[in-house]
Amino acid sequence: MMRSSSTSGLCVIHCATPAGQRGFSMIEVLIALVVLAVGLLGLALLQTTNLRYTKSANLRTQAVNLGAEILDTMRANHTEVGAYAAGIQQSQFDAAVITDAGDGNACGTTPVLTSAANITRLKCEVVEALGPEAWASVAVAGNQVTVVVTWDDEIWTTSKTLGSGRIQLVSQL
Repeated sequence: MMRSSSTSGLCVIHCATPAGQRGFSMIEVLIALVVLAVGLLGLALLQTTNLRYTKSANLRTQAVNLGAEILDTMRANHTEVGAYAAGIQQSQFDAAVITDAGDGNACGTTPVLTSAANITRLKCEVVEALGPEAWASVAVAGNQVTVVVTWDDEIWTTSKTLGSGRIQLVSQL
């Protein structure tokens, strides 16, 4: 039996509780742990995906900056536009450019800035910033210049294909 206070009708000593309300069962704890584990795995996947997209955005930003640098160099030396168009092409990004970019020396400038020195430096910068599979090309049609920068960006492809990252800048000189 239970004793209760005469004034309030509340249980004072040894109140009986229903048998199912004594605490958490082992099954409830396990279910809570499974829900927590699924949530933490989702957060881990979100973090890795975020890092991959951040890397891809960084490469895209560098490609746009390099393309703009090529255009600015051509504007500064507009009498040599033909040399830039002939000197910056996909077929010219060979082992020598990769070796120049990978020797530990940043792609520096020479004391005399000629179009040939600028072309060599720009090709080196493209490979150094975007990887060994990167290349650029310049096309001139009248006073319109098109610069295309392509690099290997495996984020945007389901199967790894070279040149999956690509930007194109068009400008009037």
